[in-house]
Amino acid sequence: MTPVRQFLQGAALLGRGLGLILRSPKLLGLGLLPALISGVLYTVALVVLLNFLPRLSRTVTWFAADWAEFWRELIRVFAGVGLLGVAALFGVLTFTAVTLLIGDPFYERISERIEDRFGGVPNAVEVRFWPSLGRSLVDSLRLIGLSVLIGIPLFLLGFVPVIGQTVIPVLGATVAGWLLAVELSGVPFQRRGQRLRQRRHALWTQRPLVLGFGVAVFCCFLIPLGAILLMPAAVAGATLLSRTVLGHPVTGAGQARSGGLADHQLGR
Repeated sequence: MTPVRQFLQGAALLGRGLGLILRSPKLLGLGLLPALISGVLYTVALVVLLNFLPRLSRTVTWFAADWAEFWRELIRVFAGVGLLGVAALFGVLTFTAVTLLIGDPFYERISERIEDRFGGVPNAVEVRFWPSLGRSLVDSLRLIGLSVLIGIPLFLLGFVPVIGQTVIPVLGATVAGWLLAVELSGVPFQRRGQRLRQRRHALWTQRPLVLGFGVAVFCCFLIPLGAILLMPAAVAGATLLSRTVLGHPVTGAGQARSGGLADHQLGR
């Protein structure tokens, strides 16, 4: 399969996850509750950012204070756009991390039901709530730290004419997509006893597939209310992604169960 087809297949996993979630209102409700809590917090943060954005733009462009008015205002506009871009990147990644932490038991249940639909996990590792929460917190902090380190250079490159408004947003979406895929797949990999390093290695072996899924999630999360409404679908899609990467079936025998026990389990 060509990289482009793998990329599209990865993007389609988000749609498949959405389809599975919509068939189970109970799971949809479980997944929306933590996302709604995070959504309120991040909406307040966005309002504060927009209120202080002109002041922040002036602060980061202090060197242009003595420039001609046209060039000074132009560079401040670029700075504002760059700040919003970095805020969007950082916001989507941290929103996912915070929501996964708030809803850890909810998303664990969603992922487990998706796994059961396709045959379950052989020799699954049962991780208790507090150890699981602690591992998720550490992994999320590591990924957020990485996103900050990447976001700063992207912000600075955003000042470069043309490239900063074309290439850099694409690069930012690619990086964010990868980090989102790594973050969202945490629960399925923990169920198999694999930590962050093993997860990244496994996902790296199928980069086009993983990037297709991650970029699709990132783009949907940028839509107003998209992150809230699609968070359960993203968790379901990440479970399908993990099974695909690890060579566990997401079609065939597991799919054939859709008319019986699997559907019953999915709605529990």
